[in-house]
Amino acid sequence: MTTPESRPRVANRSQILDLLGRSAPVSRAELAQRTGLSRSTVSSIVQELLASEQIVETTGAALPRGGGRPPSLLTVNGAPGTLVGVDIGHRHVRVAVADLAAKPLAEHEIRLDADNSPIETIDRAAALVHECLAAAGIDPRTDRVLGVGMGIPGPVDPHSGVVVSPILANWIDLAPGEELARRLGMPVQVENDANLGALAEVAHGAARDVDDVIYVKASSGIGAGLILAGELFRGVTGIAGEIGHVRFEDNGPICRCGNRGCLEKAFGGSRLVELLQPAYAETLSVERLLELAQEGDIRVNRILDDAGRAVGRVLADLCNHLNPALIVVGDTMRDSESFVLGIKDSIDRFTQPDTAAALDVVPSELGENAGVMGALVIANSAVPVPRGTI
Repeated sequence: MTTPESRPRVANRSQILDLLGRSAPVSRAELAQRTGLSRSTVSSIVQELLASEQIVETTGAALPRGGGRPPSLLTVNGAPGTLVGVDIGHRHVRVAVADLAAKPLAEHEIRLDADNSPIETIDRAAALVHECLAAAGIDPRTDRVLGVGMGIPGPVDPHSGVVVSPILANWIDLAPGEELARRLGMPVQVENDANLGALAEVAHGAARDVDDVIYVKASSGIGAGLILAGELFRGVTGIAGEIGHVRFEDNGPICRCGNRGCLEKAFGGSRLVELLQPAYAETLSVERLLELAQEGDIRVNRILDDAGRAVGRVLADLCNHLNPALIVVGDTMRDSESFVLGIKDSIDRFTQPDTAAALDVVPSELGENAGVMGALVIANSAVPVPRGTI
């Protein structure tokens, strides 16, 4: 029977085991930092866990010459568990099963019209998860699947998990996380895809160690994920960062969100294809536009530069309010130098001088994989690690 005096230590031991079970191998010092426990408490509990063979100790990578001995790293004894990431885009479903360092063990993608068929899309996503788990040799009945994260191409209410925005009209009132969880038999964390891109770039990409970041997801549509003071900012109803639906033209066409003259309607990838198609005999797509741009097509590069400047004009206003350190341009448009330079030019022109001086604009390191990588990030944080007491 556990006595009242021993409860804090039991809680601290469980906290350390939980963190080790959801992390890549870590040192004692990192355990203390991430749990908030004292180094002496961590050291004592680690010795108990090593003695009981619940955890094992390995040697880390060698330090640079003259830097001392390589650190000892700790991990759970046995299979540490896996993560599942699901990225639902307007025209695709991508699934990855990965280890705790986000290294994929199996991944697969299919093309489909997700906007108009939410139930079929979630059915197919669940089937892909099962296929990827099987390909990775993971049996969810016996192996540790520590979390499932899912991204969708539209805002999700952060309190209810329900889609409430007309941006995804056919998904309104649907709780996609609950739907996928019911099919998989395990909890699912759900998030807007632009937010996942931001989380992925901070964890694994171009925004490592940066606390104030705007991630721009630009392809057929336009959106942004905001990391402020090291935390994801969603807003009250989950629609923070929807820059594609800022009014750009007072008398512009009606947008799918219900407003008129939105930035996305004027300069989203689908609109750029529509504008350029009459000048080409072949059938264009956003991907083909980027290929032509890289081949040096002047017409395409000019319109991509215009699009970048328009997106940059909206971002400049946002930067004047938020004063970020970095803008990461993601999804397919990160491959267009003209688009990225257009954003930079507008930032330099329209932000306050001090804001511009402290700000950099870079292409994504993760590209189209940012969504599924971000889904793995939220999968790994599905069970919060509590702050410990000494």
